[in-house]
Amino acid sequence: MHDDLPLITTIAAGLGLALVFGFLAVRLRLPALVGYLLAGVVLGPFTPGFVADAAIAAQLAEIGVMLLMFGVGLHFSLGDLLAVRKIAVPGAVVQMVAATAMGMGIATLWGWSLPAALVFGISLSCASTVVLLRALESRGALDTFNGRIAVGWLVVEDLAVVLVLVLLPPVASILSGGSHAGMESIWREIGTTLLQVSAFVVLMLLVGRRLFPWLLWQVQKVGSRELFTLCVVAAAVSIAYGATKLFGVSFALGAFFAGMVLRESQFSERAAHETLPLRDAFAVLFFVSVGMLFDPSVLVAQPLRVAAVVGIIVFGKSIAAAVLVLLLRYPLHTALTVSASLAQIGEFSFILMALGGTLGVLPADAQSLVVAGALISIALNPLLFHAIEPTQQWLLRRSQMARDHAARDDPLAELPMSTDPRFLSGHVVLVGYGRVGRKVAADLGAAGLPFVVAEENRELVEQLRGQGMAAVTGDASRPEVLVQAHVARARLLVIATPDTLGVRQMAEHARLLNPVIEIVVRSHNEEEARRLEAEVSGRVFVGELELASAMSRYVLERCRA
Repeated sequence: MHDDLPLITTIAAGLGLALVFGFLAVRLRLPALVGYLLAGVVLGPFTPGFVADAAIAAQLAEIGVMLLMFGVGLHFSLGDLLAVRKIAVPGAVVQMVAATAMGMGIATLWGWSLPAALVFGISLSCASTVVLLRALESRGALDTFNGRIAVGWLVVEDLAVVLVLVLLPPVASILSGGSHAGMESIWREIGTTLLQVSAFVVLMLLVGRRLFPWLLWQVQKVGSRELFTLCVVAAAVSIAYGATKLFGVSFALGAFFAGMVLRESQFSERAAHETLPLRDAFAVLFFVSVGMLFDPSVLVAQPLRVAAVVGIIVFGKSIAAAVLVLLLRYPLHTALTVSASLAQIGEFSFILMALGGTLGVLPADAQSLVVAGALISIALNPLLFHAIEPTQQWLLRRSQMARDHAARDDPLAELPMSTDPRFLSGHVVLVGYGRVGRKVAADLGAAGLPFVVAEENRELVEQLRGQGMAAVTGDASRPEVLVQAHVARARLLVIATPDTLGVRQMAEHARLLNPVIEIVVRSHNEEEARRLEAEVSGRVFVGELELASAMSRYVLERCRA
């Protein structure tokens, strides 16, 4: 019977088993993601019993990638991408080169040909944006500075992989000696790809930015919730599909830019909320489809090769990325976050493996090794994110180099000697200059009240200083950053960053330096706010509650008028 209904059977089996295994994984204190992957292994062709339709599962997973990337675009504006370009662009390029070199080196030791080693190395260099998003969302870190760096880094990686997919056939042919198209042909391919991507981006910014919000506004006026949701999903999938067919851009990048365009409109929050359940369901199917590609026998037949692949993915390229982030003078916490973000591979790795198979350059066991590396690294990734804070504390306690890095001479890490004295006493220390922090800073400036901004984004600190503001760069959970912001003589500490993981440390260090300082914190929900109020002994503002209070005050004023 299931042969007649492969789509329904695949969805039912995939979601049903994912629920069972995900529930068991959570009860065993493992990430639910591990359960989804194991469900895919059970449904795959390499284990006995029922086998789901792999082709249909892959297409469902592709829809999930589109919707997830569309959701990222709704939270990630072009300004956010440009704000992290100085670290994301060189970081992604250097990290991909380093990981590719490591992969090529070990493949060469195994006796593989040069084209095979190249495809294999590149497949280990590109992390999965889907996996990263799930990790950041589960930690509430998607809108943080570190989260924006990680997402921007992977967006640059995705753009690079699009170029690789175009250039790989002629390059592989030249390396294998089958064709001598020459550098002229390769440069022509590069130019064509860049023109196609640029044309798509320009079209989205000039036309999509106006057309997409206008279309949603017309649907909104009808008053139908389901039509609004349908319009959002149809636009995301259609733009992603059109971008692939017309401009050679991947589904994921097409959907991402569609979300970025919609973010500029008034419907971004509602679009994100309405599509969230659908995104979650298809994201589960993505991980199930990854599990279906895994052949467990590879763990027995080639355990050392699997270990080498996992080592490159989890440790090799992550260490390379961390070193680069530190060399660019970013905080240790940023380096560890980026490292954890990159310590996995996903959808683009499988696409590269498929292309390598089509070109006939890969050995038979290459896909099994890559899928094994993907499965293991994806399962380990949530644990690596949980290890960020303990690792940072361990390094600071045990490593003189880490302490030297935290205390090194950075001109943006301290206020200039020429700073006006009114910014050094009785002022406000404002941690974070995002959407909330920017509004607070504007109001303080309009009232003529002095404040010092503590922000992790070095480029943003440079801009603020250029505008005449007092600002220092660094992780405010580190006491030296608060010292440089002169928190010891400050009147208030306002923590406007969306990342609440370091709030307790900020408050603890601020109290040690200034026992009478008043602390103001933003929070995401009431339960978290109650815990923070008890732990930091300060005033905590919850976004939705403050919005409700403002609306209530306005309504009462109008009714009494």
